[in-house]
Amino acid sequence: MTHPFLDLAPLSAGHFAAVEDRVARLLDVSTPSHDVVIMQGEALLPLEGAIRGTAGPGTVALNVITGPYGQTFGDWLRDCGATVHDLAVPFHAAVTAEQVRAAFAEHPEIDFVSLVHAEAATGNTNPVAEIGEVVREHGALFYLDAVASIAAEPVLPRAWGVDLCVIGAQKAMGGPAGVSAVSVSARAWERMAANPRAPRHSYLSLLDWKRRWIDGGRKALLHAPAQLEMLALEACVERIESEGLDSLMARHASAAAATRAGTLALGGGLEPYVHEARDAAPVATTLRAPAGTDARDLVARALAVDPALPLVAGGGALAEEMIRVNHYGPQATRGVVQSSLAALGGALAEAGLTVDLEGARKAVAGAWV
Repeated sequence: MTHPFLDLAPLSAGHFAAVEDRVARLLDVSTPSHDVVIMQGEALLPLEGAIRGTAGPGTVALNVITGPYGQTFGDWLRDCGATVHDLAVPFHAAVTAEQVRAAFAEHPEIDFVSLVHAEAATGNTNPVAEIGEVVREHGALFYLDAVASIAAEPVLPRAWGVDLCVIGAQKAMGGPAGVSAVSVSARAWERMAANPRAPRHSYLSLLDWKRRWIDGGRKALLHAPAQLEMLALEACVERIESEGLDSLMARHASAAAATRAGTLALGGGLEPYVHEARDAAPVATTLRAPAGTDARDLVARALAVDPALPLVAGGGALAEEMIRVNHYGPQATRGVVQSSLAALGGALAEAGLTVDLEGARKAVAGAWV
């Protein structure tokens, strides 16, 4: 008795390398300026591995915090022995290149910058291209979490001067969570090789992939690959190539604009959490629950109507006040946006608030490009 998921031929090194090449094209990077490594774990694996590989007691880091992941990166950097200067920005906004420039002026010894491109947890996105120009002026190493932004908006590590760019497939790409990728610049490899504290002979080690995989001509894998996840990653890249990356990003932009417009038309006290539309991430839209309501209760009531809707309450301290509409990947459609707002409108009405469902429907239709 055979099973299509279990009785597969082993994934060869050549097949693995071919998937890496397709991911590299998605990021518009190529050797010798950058290498792409697909790591066999969720994106936290390369996110932590890249920091531990390049940071140490001599590192002076500017850590930008626009959400919970920025806070995590600061913790890792300090654990590595780095001196860390946090640049914290309210979660309803984005950091600016001018703020980064001011941080360099105050601390010119900064040689490492960590930034999250889009924070799905808070719904904001940061202007990486402009920030990259500032980072390049000062010669610092640039580390970017693009897990939530890849395929929802442009991610261009080479053009933006990003030395370490980590992506995951589970959001806008519409793929698996069990594998992830990181593009690594030549100078990031040099920083790792010179760092005595960089993980070696470790699952966190990027240097192991460099020495045993890349330098060996990508002929022998370090360990048995996550076969099903690699095949799922290949399938999702094929789907992106078939639709076209520009078309996919346009769908996400339309979903974000329509969710924002529909929310404002819906009323009931529900409003976008990110104040300015230019700072709002295309991958997901966060909403502030009306005063006197609990976001968790509103989400529960909405999901009781349709459990498949991509609605969740905020995490941690934001759980009571924030609702997130995860309109990404296959969910970046007008129908999903309309259904999500209709269900939230019903929940608000049950709570005794006045809403305009028809106005929201028209606003979604009008904002969809």
